Amino acid sequence: MATFDLTRLRAVVFDADGVVTDTARVHAAAWKHVFDAFLRGRRSAPFDIRGDYLAHVDGRPRLDGVRTFLASRGISLPEGGPDDEPGAATVYGLGLAKDALFVKEIEQHGVAAFPSTVTLLHELRRRGCRTAVVSASRHCRAVVSSAGVLHLFDVLVDGNDAAELGLPGKPDPALFLEAARRLELPAVEVAVVEDALPGVAAGRRGGFGLLVAVDRSGSQAAAMRAAGADAVVGDLADASVAGRVPVGRE
Repeated sequence: MATFDLTRLRAVVFDADGVVTDTARVHAAAWKHVFDAFLRGRRSAPFDIRGDYLAHVDGRPRLDGVRTFLASRGISLPEGGPDDEPGAATVYGLGLAKDALFVKEIEQHGVAAFPSTVTLLHELRRRGCRTAVVSASRHCRAVVSSAGVLHLFDVLVDGNDAAELGLPGKPDPALFLEAARRLELPAVEVAVVEDALPGVAAGRRGGFGLLVAVDRSGSQAAAMRAAGADAVVGDLADASVAGRVPVGRE
């Protein structure tokens, strides 16, 4: 059980993919399509949609995910550049191919927010707690808007901000710290909710007041605690809010 104690916390920062929106599976499927096409004919096992995704890609900026996964297979590619053909045998080429697949899927089918997360967001805001959403993806605003929950956040920090400000990706805490800065709060008064190991590590390194990890797969609880999570839940329905009277009540 995780409890957001609002006597000491004034804001909660949520990771987007896998915590707010049910998009982690879309990301994983797009990665598998791209990596399997690239690996075909090579002496390498196909991309494992659970193990490889969680270990090498989840929570990382797109290009870092390409580099990390390929390194796990002992493969090195030229960096290339943003003008590369999607699917080209470069870091950028594979990243662009994955991005195109992800965008196509979201445009065709939309995206849903996790009901338990929406319930928690409403309860936090009803009690006067501020909220933010963070993602390494450049598509965070479009995804959160598509899910119909953009209005539930005071601050959004995404891959566009990271590129503009030169912020490193997770496990560096820069994205979370930028959200806290925009909320005008010290990290110790802010909670972080994450579902990826690099994000959990980032939350711990950032010195946040509470770090809640969401383990939807049921396979990462021990690793998440080892990475610094204060609490691990299978879903945010297992989280509660305490310590502040709801707005408008005595």
